[in-house]
Amino acid sequence: MVLIGLGSNQGQSVAIMLAAIEALEQYAVAGSFAASNLWQTSPVDCPPGSAPFLNAAVCFDARPDLTPETLLEELKAMEEAFGRGRKIVRNAPRELDLDLLVFDEERRHTEKFVLPHPRAVDRLFVLAPVAEIAPALIWPGMQQNVAELLSSLDTEEEVALWTDTSHGA
Repeated sequence: MVLIGLGSNQGQSVAIMLAAIEALEQYAVAGSFAASNLWQTSPVDCPPGSAPFLNAAVCFDARPDLTPETLLEELKAMEEAFGRGRKIVRNAPRELDLDLLVFDEERRHTEKFVLPHPRAVDRLFVLAPVAEIAPALIWPGMQQNVAELLSSLDTEEEVALWTDTSHGA
């Protein structure tokens, strides 16, 4: 199973997130795609004054032609297509952030990326949406499933289901 985390706190976040979720389905084996609801979340490790985020997660079985590396390249191209510029400040506001969280049991530790995502299990804004669609998934390298990781998380983060889809974030 592939897990991807999505986030946006700049521009028309609701429209961006919904369009990105729809676009991500192209990487899935037919019938395997699931997407969480949108969640409004407090900014974490962001510059002062950063707006709240909308976050979501998708999970799917990857098409056989995809590797973690090829999917990561596709995700970076999608971020750019949705208006994300080059990073100047770490965790700066952005139109779209796509994080490859898990790709089956694959592990990577390169200059480009680390799999599974090294900070995902410590972030409520990641685990809450993932738990909605894959609560029983055992996180690679850990003895706990997503629901257990979520229930044991101690954080000051604020998350809530996004309920007003008539306005941008």
